[in-house]
Amino acid sequence: MTRMILAAALACSATAGMALEVSECDWKARADSIAEPWEAYTRTFANGDVRLALLDTVEPAAAAFHILIISPPYDELGTRQCRTLGMASGGGFSGVTFDALDATYDPSVGLIFNLPVATYDGSNGEFIEGELLFTLNQATGDIDAWLD
Repeated sequence: MTRMILAAALACSATAGMALEVSECDWKARADSIAEPWEAYTRTFANGDVRLALLDTVEPAAAAFHILIISPPYDELGTRQCRTLGMASGGGFSGVTFDALDATYDPSVGLIFNLPVATYDGSNGEFIEGELLFTLNQATGDIDAWLD
């Protein structure tokens, strides 16, 4: 069932027209960007090895929200990788319904996350609601993301 959902989402993502970007932590991942209250906007998975947090960078106002992902694999110092997920333009999402975050696990894929988001379409000034889907392979650190 999970593979069928992933296949359908990947097929839809080809026509979604909005590219996503997973990048190494930078200015967006500052501690003061974690949305308040922290306990409402952070969650752990995989026995605490994976942490997601909602980041609010304030500006640009129509694209201020990013997802912080701290996860295995561990480096030689024993620290986890740190990544942010947002739009390919470097901006983020217009809105994120973090309390609706859902996660499943498929051994052939890894962790699978589903999160309602909104994006801003500057060409017509409209906000578009959709589902952010992303997978995390803890063994390799690979993160794949798409909008549905």
